[in-house]
Amino acid sequence: MKKTRNRKLKTVPDSTWRYRTMLTLVSVCFLALVGRSAYLQVLNPKDLAEAGDSRSVRVKGISSHRGLIVDRNGVELARSVPIESLWIDPKTLLKDKKVFETSAWQGFAEALGRDANELATWVQQRASKRFVWLERHLDPNVALYIKRLSIKGLNLKSEYRRYYPSAEVTANLVGFTGVDDKGLEGVEKAFDNYLTGKPGKEKVVVDLYRRVVEERGVLAEAEQGNDLQLSIDSRIQAVAYRELKKTVLSHNAKGGSVVVVDVDTGEVLAMASQPSFNPNRSDSRFPAMTRNRAITDLFEPGSTVKPLTIVSALESGKYKPSSTVNTAPGIMKLNGKRVSDPRNYGELDLAGIIKKSSNMGVSRVALSLSDQEFLDSFYKVGFGKSTGLGVQGETKGVLRPRNNWSDIEKATFSFGYGFQVSSIQLAQAYSVLGANGIKRPLTLIKQKGLEQGEQVIAANIAQNVVGMMENVVADGGTGTKARVDGYRVAGKTGTARKVAKTGGYGDEYVTVFAGLVPATDPKLAIVVMVDEPAGDAYYGGTVSAPIFAKVADKALDLMNVAPDAKTIKTIAVGGVSHD
Repeated sequence: MKKTRNRKLKTVPDSTWRYRTMLTLVSVCFLALVGRSAYLQVLNPKDLAEAGDSRSVRVKGISSHRGLIVDRNGVELARSVPIESLWIDPKTLLKDKKVFETSAWQGFAEALGRDANELATWVQQRASKRFVWLERHLDPNVALYIKRLSIKGLNLKSEYRRYYPSAEVTANLVGFTGVDDKGLEGVEKAFDNYLTGKPGKEKVVVDLYRRVVEERGVLAEAEQGNDLQLSIDSRIQAVAYRELKKTVLSHNAKGGSVVVVDVDTGEVLAMASQPSFNPNRSDSRFPAMTRNRAITDLFEPGSTVKPLTIVSALESGKYKPSSTVNTAPGIMKLNGKRVSDPRNYGELDLAGIIKKSSNMGVSRVALSLSDQEFLDSFYKVGFGKSTGLGVQGETKGVLRPRNNWSDIEKATFSFGYGFQVSSIQLAQAYSVLGANGIKRPLTLIKQKGLEQGEQVIAANIAQNVVGMMENVVADGGTGTKARVDGYRVAGKTGTARKVAKTGGYGDEYVTVFAGLVPATDPKLAIVVMVDEPAGDAYYGGTVSAPIFAKVADKALDLMNVAPDAKTIKTIAVGGVSHD
């Protein structure tokens, strides 16, 4: 048996310089990591938290919506409704370019009504961006479809869109907002600061795809917009709009406007325009459709201002209500130009001049007054000045008689030529007469009480002239179609030729009826203007007066105004007259 030799196994010494060096290095590194970890997490965790937050914490806006616009009875005319808008993150979307070849992308493009390839190219051109609006105010069904596609990089954001329940009926007055919820026209623009809310802010944590995974608290509360209550009565507005539209269409007219003013408060109860538009559809907002013709369109008022010439005559002290004027022979020449009546009316009192709408009568009255005496009432009722409604686009009118003007200019001025007014200015003028000579500022905001106003015309003179205007709707007057069953009406018809583009007057007309009802104690001043009615019916008494009657009838009923004990058939002289 062989003997085995005992061999000694080689072992690593427990302590060598290399072993100790390695152990020391490992221990130092470990202690450094522990120290660094303790420093970052215990002693100075702020820097690490900020670094993390910079990648995931965001400040997100809290939406606020515009206030409601309501009529005097609380009926909504404009409100904000929640809606989704689409934005894209091109950088995320382009991480997988194969998405452009999928059926989901094709369906997405078709939902937006776009070409899939063109849309893909559009996205690639914005490869470095992280936020780009693609479509604002999506159809709810389209938004739901896009959400179900789950394409990374497509995001929906909740916004508010303005909705107008009364649509075209109040469109020209209320106006509309843009995609950013800012007022662009009408009341929406005039009271934009009041209606607009203030967005809030909150801190949130988002994931890689910018989805909110945690809310860290509100930084600033959102302030909602203020509600605005207008003086408009949507029921009267609807009647005014309907009757105006019907007349404009039936007479193939260019357009028109209706204004209804509360005589006691100066509140505008209705302001309708034609043509109109649907503010809920941006594709119908053409400038010719969106302007509020009641405050923007100027016209020569024609015979509707003859009562103001009579006011000037009475205030001058040179005339009394019983004074007469000789209009014979029914025609005269001034500075080589003719002023005439349809026939020779002979001797007329002031009431007869208004009833017959005698150009000869008012011309002779005007020529007998000094310029200051004659123009006094025109300035007092507000012609040539803004009414102060505060709505953008309101015109001041044109009331600038020349110095040393000729007799023919002064004469034609007396029956409504040579200056221009708007429907709202004419309504204000008639409201002054209806309020016993008190001028109250007009307003589109509902008032809490009676506005005191300023006495600009003597009360007895205003009352006398209103009484004279009742002749216009009496038998033989020019405005019999303005009668309202059960109520006495005071008013005046007006038919004025429009200035031609080539100079002089053309063959187009503006037809107007302005009136007060009930004449015994006026509550409403109503002005109806129809621009360029076609055909043979182009007089204020045949085109505009019937609208006045229907609007007045409904408005008096809604306001619970008691009928007059007696209605008037004939006052003063009879016979046929002209505007």
